Amino acid sequence: MMFRQARWIEPLLNELSKEDNVLEKVKLEGLPEEMVREKIDIPNLTETRIVRHFMRLSQMNFGVDFGIYPLGSCTMKYNPKVCERIVSTPKLKMLHPLQPQETCQGILQILYELAQCLVEITGAYRASLVPAAGAHGEFVGTLMIRAAIKDKGELDTRKEMIIPDSAHGTNPASAAMAGFRIVKVPSNSEGLVDIEALKNVVGKKTAGIMLTVPNTLGLFEKNILEIVNIVKEVGGYTYYDGANLNALMGKVRPGDMGFDIIHLNLHKTFATPHGGGGPGSGPVCASKEVEEYLPVPLIEFDGRKYYLEYDRPKSIGFVRGFYGNISVLVKAYAYIRLLGAKGLRNASERAVLNSNYLLSLLDKRFYEVPYGTGVPRKHEFVVSVGEALREKGVSAKDIGKALIDYGVHAPTIYFPLIVQEALMIEPTETEEFEEVEEYARILNEIAYRAYNEPEWVKGAPYNTSVGRIDEAKASHPRTMRLNWRNLEKV
Repeated sequence: MMFRQARWIEPLLNELSKEDNVLEKVKLEGLPEEMVREKIDIPNLTETRIVRHFMRLSQMNFGVDFGIYPLGSCTMKYNPKVCERIVSTPKLKMLHPLQPQETCQGILQILYELAQCLVEITGAYRASLVPAAGAHGEFVGTLMIRAAIKDKGELDTRKEMIIPDSAHGTNPASAAMAGFRIVKVPSNSEGLVDIEALKNVVGKKTAGIMLTVPNTLGLFEKNILEIVNIVKEVGGYTYYDGANLNALMGKVRPGDMGFDIIHLNLHKTFATPHGGGGPGSGPVCASKEVEEYLPVPLIEFDGRKYYLEYDRPKSIGFVRGFYGNISVLVKAYAYIRLLGAKGLRNASERAVLNSNYLLSLLDKRFYEVPYGTGVPRKHEFVVSVGEALREKGVSAKDIGKALIDYGVHAPTIYFPLIVQEALMIEPTETEEFEEVEEYARILNEIAYRAYNEPEWVKGAPYNTSVGRIDEAKASHPRTMRLNWRNLEKV
């Protein structure tokens, strides 16, 4: 009797059986008959096999919860799960961007206070949370510079945007999309902006300069105040790429350095793992001089209620449909409030400490420091595959592939472009010293073995489900297997 089927199960099964052919019953009105499929042509697999397939795939993948993920400039760090729990609350998930503002005062207050926090952290005057990601924030910033120049009647002459040769590739792309001509300024032997070269290119045609501080070599621009003054003396604007803010927050503020426009990558610095295609968030902070050009809407508070302000005559206008990627913004707000000023400062200190500690542990016979030898780095550093390995035909890609066999993630390779066979490594602020030491041990072991057995490293990885592939061929449409039916033709 105890194994008898419960009375409620049979009616439920009967109901489910009625839905077996539900796809065949759906009438897709308005679609041409030849475009309507009679059936979905997929493998007929059991639930067990499907679950096991996807579980196996998940175990073959790598993420920040499995180990160190030291992608230089991308800040792939562990992030507190409490922030994920916070944005999973139904009170946030059930909000709709088109509902009356009177009914969503809570989220508007959170966003208003987040903007105030970012203003304080950056030393700016006003912030917009609208931009969807870092590159979007860059584009917004360059549009603001364009609007400010146009307002002065100088758009016909100020058409040049100065960008260092070590910059992120999105900087010149964003400036070009805003209609500017790119002027590249070289790095000096220290890996910093060449001041004399900068003086030679500024002038009446200069719209502004886009700088990443610290730069992509992990070096702080020690002449930053001079650089800002050089550009401003000729009437140009200064733009701060905040991709590397986790090296400075709580220590120095871009606004205090004299920057007019500052974009931040919340999805890198404040509690959302970067990468995987999103979501991101790239708020833009502005000085008092250019805040009127920020995109609409901005969040205002009149002492009684929070509301979206659209009446801003000099604004560059709308840059996206709704007000920012809310989940990322709320996680950033929670992260900032959880850590506080002291915690954010400690995070920066740990990021810098981990970076310099890892660099100190690397075997300099095999990993060379290309710029500023002996100068402390910030949150990341760049080394080049040493001459001893290059003579054996070993490349940065070979080192990266070999790291996979050791169960850790490879760093960014071949960037910045000014470094030959570059490895760009950022251990981040969330890794413990034991993890940093282990990563250094693995890098050194790979280098030593590659020097003695170069053919071994050129064939790595060996312990993965798929070995080294022809990357150009693998991305070609004729060889990619995007549909299970194509496998039968192989």
